[in-house]
Order: sequence, then structure tokens, then C-alpha cells
Amino acid sequence: MLFSSHLPRWLQVLLTEKFFNACIIHEDAKKNEKNIYCLDCCISVCPNCLSPHSSHRLLQIRRYVYHDVLRLDDATKLMDCAFVQSYITNSAKVIFINQRPQTRQFRGSGNFCSTCDRSLQDPYLFCSLSCKVNYLLRTEDGVSKFLFECNFLPLSEAGSEDGLVTPDSVLEPSGSSKTSSGSGACGEVSLNSTATTEIVRKKRSSLKHVVRHALRQYPKFREV
Repeated sequence: MLFSSHLPRWLQVLLTEKFFNACIIHEDAKKNEKNIYCLDCCISVCPNCLSPHSSHRLLQIRRYVYHDVLRLDDATKLMDCAFVQSYITNSAKVIFINQRPQTRQFRGSGNFCSTCDRSLQDPYLFCSLSCKVNYLLRTEDGVSKFLFECNFLPLSEAGSEDGLVTPDSVLEPSGSSKTSSGSGACGEVSLNSTATTEIVRKKRSSLKHVVRHALRQYPKFREV
């Protein structure tokens, strides 16, 4: 992993933290797995630890097929997640936080992760949030222009934590653009339809050039 000091602290910890370990403070309590991430304290906590963090920005970490995921709705409030492959489980879209080990190399007809070469569906270019971050660290001037200002992030409603992840075959509309608000809410943007269409039509040989061109369509945002 290429994670470095160029990342804000909250993002660096999110990408390296080991979630779902038992909380040593509440080791005798039920539901003591540390599956909640506090962005303000940069630590993982269990549901029994929430009281001191009630006014903080919180992320619910979920686990599917033995790997940590975030709800896409939560992730896009913090960072541009365009072209990160999403999955649907329990009627909610999720993305993997980190790349997963590949048991075998599968060469399909779709795209490939620009960081780890995992086979993806069109028009996705990254298999996980960490793969996109690593790509930006290698090719761009850091990640600050891809981060969104978010001053309020309440814990999302807890849903069922079991079930398998199935690939999301319904792509997000590329033309639905959201703008940033200066009122303290979470800013979100999406690529315009021209950039997305170009991504879909390009072949693997020119993928890096297309990715960099597409990502640079975004305006700059202040770091969280």
C-alpha cells in the first residue's frame, strides 16, 4: 500500500484499521465488535462505546464475504467514489474499503482495477476505496481535491449484517450531477456524461490516460 502522510489522518486510519475485533473495554458485553469508526477521534469503537462520540462524525462498518465495506451513500459524503465498483446487499449499495486477495487471475471482457488489476464490470476502474486512493497518490497531486467537506455524519441505521454481496449490474446515471453546498452540509459531485461515455469506450491500452483525464474534471474541495 502507498498510504502516506499526504493523506488526512481520518482517511489513513480508515484504510488501515482492523475492524470487528472485540472491544477490550466491553469484552463481556454483547455486540462488542468494533464496527463503528469515529472520524473525529480516528478510532474504531463498539456500539457500547458510542456515548462519548454521540456528537462526532461516525461511519458504520459492515462486513460481507469476510471483508469490510462501507455504504456507498456514507462514503460519497466524504470522498469522490466515482468508478469504484459498487455491490448491492440488503437493498443497499456498498463498496469495499480495501482490495481483496485474488485466488486466480480472471480475464473478462470488462475493465480492470487500475491499481491491482482485478477484473471489473464496465465502467468501473477501481475495486475498492483504497485502490482509488493509491491511484490518486501515484498519479495526482494528492487526494485533497477528491475529498468533500462534511461537518455532520450521523450513524446510519443498523441493518442486517449477514448476506452475500452480488455485483451491481445497474450502473449509476452519469448525468445526474450534484453540487457542493457551502452551508456545512456534505458536498457531492459526479462526472459528466461525456467523461463517463469516454471511459466506457476506451480500451485497456489507453486506460491510464482516460482515468487521469476523467478524474481531473472535478473541482477542488477542502479536506475534511
